[in-house]
Amino acid sequence: MLDGIHGKPNGEPFILLGVRGGKREKLMQAARQALGLPTAVVVDWAEWLEQPALLTAALSARPCVFKIDSPGDDARLHGMLMHQGSAALGRGVPRLPDTGEIAVSGAWFAGFSLALQRVEAELAALPHVQVMNTPRELLLMTDKLACQQHFAARGIPIPRLLGPVEGYAHLRAVLDEHGLNQVFLKTRYGSSASGVVAYRRNSRGAEQATSSADLVRGEGGARLYNVKRLRSYNAQADIVQLIDLLADQQTYAEAWISKPRLGDGHYDVRVVTLGGQPAHRVARVGTRMMTNLHLDNQRADVAGLLGEKDHAALEQTARAAAATFPQSHVIGLDIVVRKGRAHVLEANAFGDLLPKLLWQGQDTYAAQLQSCASHEA
Repeated sequence: MLDGIHGKPNGEPFILLGVRGGKREKLMQAARQALGLPTAVVVDWAEWLEQPALLTAALSARPCVFKIDSPGDDARLHGMLMHQGSAALGRGVPRLPDTGEIAVSGAWFAGFSLALQRVEAELAALPHVQVMNTPRELLLMTDKLACQQHFAARGIPIPRLLGPVEGYAHLRAVLDEHGLNQVFLKTRYGSSASGVVAYRRNSRGAEQATSSADLVRGEGGARLYNVKRLRSYNAQADIVQLIDLLADQQTYAEAWISKPRLGDGHYDVRVVTLGGQPAHRVARVGTRMMTNLHLDNQRADVAGLLGEKDHAALEQTARAAAATFPQSHVIGLDIVVRKGRAHVLEANAFGDLLPKLLWQGQDTYAAQLQSCASHEA
């Protein structure tokens, strides 16, 4: 890991395991060009899965910096990881998802885990490679439930975890057990609010589920698709089917935390830590339950929203959370802060995709290159 090394980037080879031609690669290459650095060597995820020697050859440069980036939502790559994961689990290959379909299953995560375990084994024999975020910690952040359990065990404040949910009937039993009427449900391996449900009920028996998942029924049965405009479900039959389908993808529940208000909406904060220190931060403002920016929500300046106590709580909690991942140089943290207290909603292994968001005059990609610059040999 880079251990918070700071200095001026010196042009050492930079190897990126990512999606060639994707947004993330383009932003990284633009940042390197702006800093006067050589173009990063890109090993495409799908090409590497088919030809493992590609990464071996790329990492042979001495010394070099290596970053593992998101495999993204490419359908072919998703299918490759599902195939490999299914084989490892001894299961039949599941039906490959349609474009936009919510299908981040245990088979996908098993395939992703196998891939990163291969990378980890390779890195063990390459001490000259400086790794921006280690495979082991990337995997832990990708497993949302395990990550929150990791935080809780280390005293990082998070929403109260209620555990895995096996379906609608089980959810109701969990709520009764804890005396709750509202809860957030999240898919264990999901990202970008995919499959997240805000569920509420009242004493009169009315209930509502709000989600980025669109329930579509067809001849082949019901399926769920990601949508940008949140859907509200009020009919019990729809809610039952929605939650039962998501439970098949290993959903878990956590207590509902109220977010601070801003006008007609409310917000949480995405903070990017670099070398364990809070850097870029942006308030994500929405009028509904999910504030992810891709759901047509708005950015706002954190400095203009937080008072002194809230600002201190945000920084302290971000540092403490990042410290529990000592081998990860770049982390995206989603945090709710109000009344001088902060809670971490989740850690994002690939949470630096925040175009045009500046910190000390640099975007997230230029700043991470600057902050991870190695010492001269």
